[in-house]
Amino acid sequence: MLKIRIAIADDYSIFRDGLKVGFNRDKNLEVIFEVSDGQELMQKLEEVQPDVILMDLKMPLMDGIEAMKLIRKKYTSDIKILVLTMYDDVKFIIHLMENGANGYLLKNTDPKEIRKAIYSVHESGYYFNDIVTKALLKKLTLKGTTRLSLDQTIEFSERELDVLKMICDEKTATEIGTELFLSPRSVEGIRMRMIEKTGVRNTAGLVMFAIKNGVVE
Repeated sequence: MLKIRIAIADDYSIFRDGLKVGFNRDKNLEVIFEVSDGQELMQKLEEVQPDVILMDLKMPLMDGIEAMKLIRKKYTSDIKILVLTMYDDVKFIIHLMENGANGYLLKNTDPKEIRKAIYSVHESGYYFNDIVTKALLKKLTLKGTTRLSLDQTIEFSERELDVLKMICDEKTATEIGTELFLSPRSVEGIRMRMIEKTGVRNTAGLVMFAIKNGVVE
């Protein structure tokens, strides 16, 4: 496979160095640049776009939240964003996942899981670990319900629901196409149509929609 090109945005050089050491052990991962703040990140993106950005939230000049908003406005969803931070507040997690993050990791996450998350967001568009799942369930509980009924204003065809359920099972477009006798391009078209219908920003948002509306358990 082609190497997954990674950018690291974090104001601690020691932490960036630690990540790079871990990635060097995987021949499929390549760090193409590193920056110490969001402003520098946006400047580097003018020159080259990585496949995955590992980004801290608290950075000087421009924080990760603002940088992510700009990235989602300026670039396509082809750039995957993995938030890597010390903040485990439910509001932060849900807000960022609903507004363009493809995954949310704490800085004390095991290096093996970080690599797993990179592969997941690159291949399927999202990575939901325990911290995201628990935050989502807590949000639903605070609303007084553990399951919502499917939004009646949005209608899915049977084929769209089949694709959505497989996306939630972390299957790639190729794997979904094989099971449903569709081309990967057709699967991608269905995915984009559902994103437009639901008004979410990316595949991670689509999965969150499916969970909150009881499409998947």
